[in-house]
Amino acid sequence: NHIEGHISANYISHKDLEPPFMSLIVSGGHTHLVKVEDYGKYRVLGRTRDDAAGEAFDKIARSLQLGYPGGPLIDKIAKTGNKEAIDFPRAYLEEDSFDFSFSGLKSAVLNHINNSKQKGIELNIPDIAASFQEAVVEVLVNKTLKASEQYDLDKIVLAGGVASNNRLRELFNLKLNNKKLYYPDKILCTDNAAMIGSSAYYKYLNKDFSNFKLNAVPNLELTSNI
Repeated sequence: NHIEGHISANYISHKDLEPPFMSLIVSGGHTHLVKVEDYGKYRVLGRTRDDAAGEAFDKIARSLQLGYPGGPLIDKIAKTGNKEAIDFPRAYLEEDSFDFSFSGLKSAVLNHINNSKQKGIELNIPDIAASFQEAVVEVLVNKTLKASEQYDLDKIVLAGGVASNNRLRELFNLKLNNKKLYYPDKILCTDNAAMIGSSAYYKYLNKDFSNFKLNAVPNLELTSNI
């Protein structure tokens, strides 16, 4: 399972890490908040209802003509910008929801860019990048911390390509209180074979085997078995 693989990348980087913990998986295709109850045992608490966080990074980077993949490029240029320059919206949805939504934020940024161009206003790309990035990571951090409090978990584990975002890591560290933050080495954040090997290792220990009729299931849910 692809999402399980991203979570399992942390076991490579952190030999001391054991369930239970709260995991935030953020990439170009996924934004999931998952309670990891044990090896191979997961409870999905929330997910994106539209764009994944990494997908939003890519689309905004493209609109700013920064290139692809957008996450690292926005992360880099945002360091020279003012994250409070533009008050882009934060979507928290219903009070008791751990779901995410980034389509409204994406539209707000695109509207800001288009309106500025129509009025002949020069774009301050570092400020736009920093303000957009802050709107994304604030929601990710606040929802994850809220879930960890609700489920009384003191370990937070980041996974997926966006887990390498410097501001995401920084903001978590600023708000952690007595919790401990884990994330993989940056080379293990993006898709890689090692994370799948790590996931397979714990399945092997649990004697969770598949037969030789196993086939690829691109949209396999995290809690599914094949």
